[in-house]
Amino acid sequence: MSTTALAPARLRRGILLAVALTALNLRTAVTGFSVLTGEAADDLHFGPVVAGAIGTIVTACFAVAAFAAPPPARRFGLERTAALAVTATTAGILLRAVAWSPTVMIVATVIAFAGVGASNVILIPIVKQHFPERLHAVSTMYMVLLQVGQLAAPLLALPLAHAYGWRTAAGAWAAVTAAAAVLWFVAVPRSGARTAPAPAPPRVSWRTPLVLGLIGLMAMTTLHVYTLVTWFPAMLEDAGLSSTQSALLLSWFAGLGLIAAFVVPPLTTRLRNAYPIVVVCVALMGIGYAGMLTAPAAGALVWATAFGLGVSTFPLCLTLIGARAANPQSASRLSGLVQGVGYGIGCVGPLALGAVNQLTDGWNVPYVLLAVTLLITLGAGWAACRPVPATAG
Repeated sequence: MSTTALAPARLRRGILLAVALTALNLRTAVTGFSVLTGEAADDLHFGPVVAGAIGTIVTACFAVAAFAAPPPARRFGLERTAALAVTATTAGILLRAVAWSPTVMIVATVIAFAGVGASNVILIPIVKQHFPERLHAVSTMYMVLLQVGQLAAPLLALPLAHAYGWRTAAGAWAAVTAAAAVLWFVAVPRSGARTAPAPAPPRVSWRTPLVLGLIGLMAMTTLHVYTLVTWFPAMLEDAGLSSTQSALLLSWFAGLGLIAAFVVPPLTTRLRNAYPIVVVCVALMGIGYAGMLTAPAAGALVWATAFGLGVSTFPLCLTLIGARAANPQSASRLSGLVQGVGYGIGCVGPLALGAVNQLTDGWNVPYVLLAVTLLITLGAGWAACRPVPATAG
């Protein structure tokens, strides 16, 4: 008998609220902090390399969690693992807010995003387990709230920082993650303390063109998304915009993901070959980088729009993972492999491009390097989007 059949309505409402609060905070600690990096750097005396390392840690944690989270989830249960993951996120956010040195800042970032990375992996099977009859609706809610949090965080961070300082602004989201952690801990005993251990999913060969294409698509998308999330405010400020204008444009960039969350998945499933989506996204990213090279301040809104729509390859990739897998077990394994390797490759972006910026004293070389990697996106997208039989793992 399914857990859903046994779970009372009150428990399911609590789990749904916990899912919502967790999803809302999956990206707030990223975009909400990127607009505060300048003040934190001045206070703690660190430069672009440390700032880039912080951005790299985010995606590195996502990569490690994609491989590390499933075993404890099978052993201890999904809800207990979610509770511990969100607690780690809360602790990391609070430690980052009181950090007294760059080293403490980096340690705090690792703790926070180890929790976020585990939540990335755990929420999907939790939704499948507790809401199988409303899978599409709850999954859409999850994706939308992720984008809402990503959009709202920089908008709220600057006013809080101006009123109470960057530390308060950096730590404020801990209140929401703490509430989610409490809900998860309440859900654990009421759901039987732990879900039944699940069998390990079947192995997936990474050597097939499909899997290599999905990995490449995820890696390049991650590289562009987190490089921009980490450095876009600094790019715009270096071009002459104010910190407030930069925060608004970062929110605009993040908010456009709402369109992708609603449009790209159904469009992908309707198209026999979704490669035209990749081509359009690559063209938009190319326009954005060309614009930042030639007129970064004058056309900032246009370039932010191009970037925000151009990274729609992220929901495309997630949709393709589900569409190309023959069953939930294969989907779980394929998702872990693609996200783990993809995030692992993509995590070099923020650190490497921050170092290039420091060495060249400008952003033109990073823009060119990012534009060149779009060729990899085109090739990987071709392999990932080709109609092929579903993989059973």
